[in-house]
Amino acid sequence: MTDFQGAAEAGERPTPLAWLANAAPDPARCLSRWESDSRGIALLPAGRAWDVLVVPGPLGRATLDVLGRLTERHGPVLADAARDHLGFLVPVGTAAQWAGGEVRCMGRGTWLVVPRPGETAEEISWIVPPDGSGVLTDAARLELALHEAAAWRDGEDDVT
Repeated sequence: MTDFQGAAEAGERPTPLAWLANAAPDPARCLSRWESDSRGIALLPAGRAWDVLVVPGPLGRATLDVLGRLTERHGPVLADAARDHLGFLVPVGTAAQWAGGEVRCMGRGTWLVVPRPGETAEEISWIVPPDGSGVLTDAARLELALHEAAAWRDGEDDVT
């Protein structure tokens, strides 16, 4: 039994690490590898527990600001400093239905390098770490935030 399953059966919130590991094909093996990997990373499949919408850094950061004004709570967000992108964890199926110009979608059949919560690994870190609750960013709210952030950015470009 994994930490995630045990917590769920006891009616408790799993640890963020257990929640993330539950996305792996073998959660117990993933937790074990995560604990022993000096880099603190795991390769997890998108499309099992969440999809990921990857947004270029400037638009992603503006979107995160707007999202914070639209909702009290949203899902985890990863930052890839090397590529200057943000990855918003969204409900499974979102990637298959998303149609957006600057957004790269990661769903079933894709894999994501994920650091342990609270750590940075290979320039990837959590801007909004998972808390174990399973809360993901609502796709409709994310789309609204993206549009507002893009409009703000485009309006700013018009001023210069």
